[in-house]
Amino acid sequence: MYVHVCKIETLREAYRLAKKNNGKPGVDGVRFKQIEREGREDFLRGIQDKLLKEEYYPLKYREVEIPKGNGKVRRLRIPTIRDRVVQAALKLILEPIFEVDFHENSYAYRPKRCAHQMISRVSKNIVYGHRKVLDADLSAFFDNIRHHIMFEKLAERVDDAQVMRLVKLIVRTNGRKGVPQGGVLSPLLANIYLNEIDELFEKAAVKARRNGYGKMDYCRFADDIVITTVVHPGSDRLLEYSRQRLEEELKRLGVELNPEKTKIVDLEKDETFNLLGFTWRLVISKRGKKYPLIIPRSEKRKVILQKIRRIIKENWNEKLPIVISEINPVLRGWVNYFRIGHSSETFSYVRWYVEKKVRRFIRKKQNRPGYGYKRWSKEVPYRDWGLYNDYQFRYYRKAS
Repeated sequence: MYVHVCKIETLREAYRLAKKNNGKPGVDGVRFKQIEREGREDFLRGIQDKLLKEEYYPLKYREVEIPKGNGKVRRLRIPTIRDRVVQAALKLILEPIFEVDFHENSYAYRPKRCAHQMISRVSKNIVYGHRKVLDADLSAFFDNIRHHIMFEKLAERVDDAQVMRLVKLIVRTNGRKGVPQGGVLSPLLANIYLNEIDELFEKAAVKARRNGYGKMDYCRFADDIVITTVVHPGSDRLLEYSRQRLEEELKRLGVELNPEKTKIVDLEKDETFNLLGFTWRLVISKRGKKYPLIIPRSEKRKVILQKIRRIIKENWNEKLPIVISEINPVLRGWVNYFRIGHSSETFSYVRWYVEKKVRRFIRKKQNRPGYGYKRWSKEVPYRDWGLYNDYQFRYYRKAS
């Protein structure tokens, strides 16, 4: 298996994937432009030579803090481009082996799977009568993964000492426990770590129906877990038992539930829960049918507005086309994620806010007050300046 990791074809594909994701440089400060300028092939041959001689050792991660809201931050650890290529090469070889073991109820960091699929699944469950919800969140999951447990799970499918050595080198660079959020290999390792729990609750859903508790469903996206069930005399007891079992199984893995974010919700009582950036609530349509109202969380709206302000501030000395080119990809990515919910009100506000900031940017450059509404119509920022303007909804549909 190790020989496939070291193949130049594997490393070329790994480099392509790493460059596609781009990202910030690691502790060595090397960027893709520098590698391309000095010779990509020589760079990859150098990595191959180190791997074949077993002289490769990963560098430390560069730590970056990203605000989460409420004064909290998410700590990302960014590897160097060289280490990203090695991790991507490992992932290319290991992922197909473990993918066959993963379950349908797991959606994060997997080929042809995304958050929109899980949102669609939970939404359909609620429409079909699943009104009791266990919303579970794992506390600092990536930071608490126990290395010895993870290596045992890897060794069940990987019988190659050189591959195991390479994985251990990469993981232990992060410290005595945990895997780095930001590492290319970390998402795959996280899914391997929790796959046993996915299997347990997949069987539990079948058992619940067989024992007369009605329909129950479990699905997970990274460290976000949702268990839903139909309203039934035993549904509260079922969800409480599910919570206890989840706590017990996670404790064996050295992981705990986040008590602040884990709760049992009754949608029929107008209670809400947060999942994958959305706030979920049960409402009644004009035709009298109940359905989930899925609205972007206010914190997520705040984040995108902060990003727009920062982009304009950082590019204050640039011309308008440069500023627009920086704003559009960020805005497009955010809108593409949230466009599947009931986001019209949020989108209207974001659109108005971004247009206002861009107008003010131009007027300040001209040393003039106001936003230029008399000089430029509402169509000008989008038609002439090229500001992003695609706020249409495109509800998720499973590909055939």
